[in-house]
Amino acid sequence: MPAKRRKDNGKGSDKSHPNAMRGSGAGGMRGSAMHAAPGMSGGTSMPGGGRPGGDNEGRPNAMAGRPGQGQAMQTGRAGGGAGGAGGQGSPEPPRRRTCGTLDVHHRLLIESAEYRAARADIENATLERMALGPEARFAGVARIPVVVHVVWNTAAQNISDAQITSQIDVLNRDFRATNPDVANVPPVFAGLVADARIEFFLATTDPSGNPTNGITRTSTNRASFSDDDAVKSSATGGADAWPADRYLNMWVCLLGGGLLGYAQFPGGPAETDGVVITHTAFGTTGTAAAPFHLGRTATHEIGHYLNLFHIWGDDGTGCSGSDLVDDTPTRAAPTPGCRPSPT
Repeated sequence: MPAKRRKDNGKGSDKSHPNAMRGSGAGGMRGSAMHAAPGMSGGTSMPGGGRPGGDNEGRPNAMAGRPGQGQAMQTGRAGGGAGGAGGQGSPEPPRRRTCGTLDVHHRLLIESAEYRAARADIENATLERMALGPEARFAGVARIPVVVHVVWNTAAQNISDAQITSQIDVLNRDFRATNPDVANVPPVFAGLVADARIEFFLATTDPSGNPTNGITRTSTNRASFSDDDAVKSSATGGADAWPADRYLNMWVCLLGGGLLGYAQFPGGPAETDGVVITHTAFGTTGTAAAPFHLGRTATHEIGHYLNLFHIWGDDGTGCSGSDLVDDTPTRAAPTPGCRPSPT
């Protein structure tokens, strides 16, 4: 998969705001922009010109070579590397949106020459794919098999199958533009709303070919985790990833320090490839707690996983950084909470 484009929200509440994928384009991800989810101001740009969950900028996410409708998509990401040590943090549900994806990205840029080269290759491939125009977009619907690794320290953190299913349902509504709150998209952006033609389903076969419900459960002695990838390794109290070229790995645990979630951009180590969400911001039922109880944190982070940047271009507060998607104006920083619709 050449390049994924990402987009996400900054901080804010998970109120009902459309998380529609806007604008279709050349490869799929970068070709479809996702509107900021309700309450998620400043989100991530979805490949193809949109972003999931609240960022104001997007980047091309060329989905080249993805299977057509009815086929399971193989994520085809490369990598190496290992998880880190994790950390302790407040057990209270976060009240403001905090995304750790950029911290992970910067760490990998510093530590890994392979990651730096892969990122450059992905961006170049995306530009080439985008240059082919909308007609180059994949046909049908890309279906992505998901494995959810529940890593729990208390009974409450061992979330139910129903809570996990509720999150998958939200992702499918958001990425197919069937979410009811798509009607709340401000008129100025209404013409950009589009179906990204991406669906998610819990895996039915494990890496060994055995039947599975797509959920693993791991008891840990860790009180909480951080964005250092410790939750992604059994050696550091977490759960090992399933092959990243066959599954989207999602870890659900207690994240400390007010962290809601984080993702790894394409091009990173295979064993840490995927998305991590704190259990109180996962799904719409069970332990999901307001204001992050609408499932939009996972939509946001999967936008990063698909190569979308935050809408403010992640350049601090300079208002000059770009998310590489033309669906929204340049912004200087994330906007917490809901703001009046632009005109």
